[in-house]
Amino acid sequence: MKKFLSLMLVSLALAAITISSGVYNFAATEKHWPITEKLIEWIRISSINAHAKDIEVPPLDSGDMIRIGATHYHAMCTGCHLAPGMEPTELSIGLYPQAPVFSQRETISNQAEMLGLAKGYFWVIKNGIKMTAMPAWGLSHDDATIWAMVAFIFKMSGMTQAQYKELTHSTQDHAADHEHHDHAH
Repeated sequence: MKKFLSLMLVSLALAAITISSGVYNFAATEKHWPITEKLIEWIRISSINAHAKDIEVPPLDSGDMIRIGATHYHAMCTGCHLAPGMEPTELSIGLYPQAPVFSQRETISNQAEMLGLAKGYFWVIKNGIKMTAMPAWGLSHDDATIWAMVAFIFKMSGMTQAQYKELTHSTQDHAADHEHHDHAH
């Protein structure tokens, strides 16, 4: 037991020296070490799954829900997650890790996979993710609005630029839907 404790203390001391030396570069222009990237991804996915597992997913196919989700996505998400046909923005280029581009993702037809992703997307949009630039939109948006964004994200798979433009331009008459809590985006 003494050997184990001694080994742990030496390991902690070496880790502290390494970390305090600045050898690990936190610049967004430098990729994580492969082991660090795998560890962060594993922790992030495990955390999201654990926190999202008991979330009840409402029906996500209402036309009104898609319209509301499109309005909010267009106003709040395109700077990082882009839109169909949109070139990368200065913001999206500078992010590390890179934000997912939902319009380029494969369409999901497996209901169990879609249900799991919907829970995870909802949890992430509501709570944000530390050290990724993903804000916690649940601080300023209600659950119904967040579910609408989730529904829209699923509709974006394979969406063309023309389809996106038609949907988001048809929502401009409803721009007031995105004003709330004494702020607008």
